[in-house]
Order: sequence, then C-alpha cells, then structure tokens
Amino acid sequence: MKFLADTMLGRLATWLRLLGYDTLYLSDATDAELARRARVEQRVLLTRDVELTRRRGVHAILIESEQVEEQVHQVFHTLHLTAREAFSRCAACNCVLEDVRKEDVRGKVPPYVFHTQERFRRCPQCARIYWRGTHWARILGHIQDLSESV
Repeated sequence: MKFLADTMLGRLATWLRLLGYDTLYLSDATDAELARRARVEQRVLLTRDVELTRRRGVHAILIESEQVEEQVHQVFHTLHLTAREAFSRCAACNCVLEDVRKEDVRGKVPPYVFHTQERFRRCPQCARIYWRGTHWARILGHIQDLSESV
C-alpha cells in the first residue's frame, strides 16, 4: 500500500512512514499534480479536500479530523492496515532504512546514545540515523492502540 498525502497532511505522512508505509508528501503540489501522481504511481491519495476525492481514476480517502492520531486511526481502520513494518522507513524522506554497525555511527550520534544503544539504522538518502530512544516506547504504545482499535 502506497500513499500520497496532500499539503495539509504532513504530520500524517510522517506517522505513516514511521509505521512502515511508503508515503509521499508534496508540500507545494497543485491538485492536478497530486491527482496525476496518485494515478500514475498507484498511490492512495490522502486529502482533506473534498474536490480532490472526486477526481476520476484516483483512489482517495477524505481525512475527516484535524488531529493526527484520529487521522492515522481513520486510515488504518478504512484500509484494515497493520504496523508490522513499523520503523522501516525514514520519517523525513520516506526511504527504506538500512541497518548499520554501531561503530559506523561513532561521532554521528550523541555520546550517551552511542554508549547506551546497540542497534542503529540509517537512511541511505538523507543519512539520518535512527535508534530506539525514549520516544520508542511512546510510538509503540500508539501502534498498540491502533492494532487494538482496527
């Protein structure tokens, strides 16, 4: 399942990436460009714009809430998704993350993180480094809540 989020859904795009879904976010695209990309790339268009949902040949979901937690829940519930691929994509640029050796991130993460963490992942495109920090448990809690409510 691949997604394309419109200009009003940047936070939703980030969450879907964290949950393992290929999600493009085009902050300055026109409605015509969003519809074209969704069709050509066979992406589900996520939008808060009723007119965009009426475009021919576009599978679109009208996102009802302004709250990101409710938006994620709506997408998961509507499409019967799971989060089994969570933490596999870069939240910033959508690339699939790669495992890296701990030694390869020495000097690239804070010293405390380097000494307390054993597993690291890196984005091959933007070079961001990910690890299971304090936010990990909070995000896992959100994933658990999604799994129980779908």
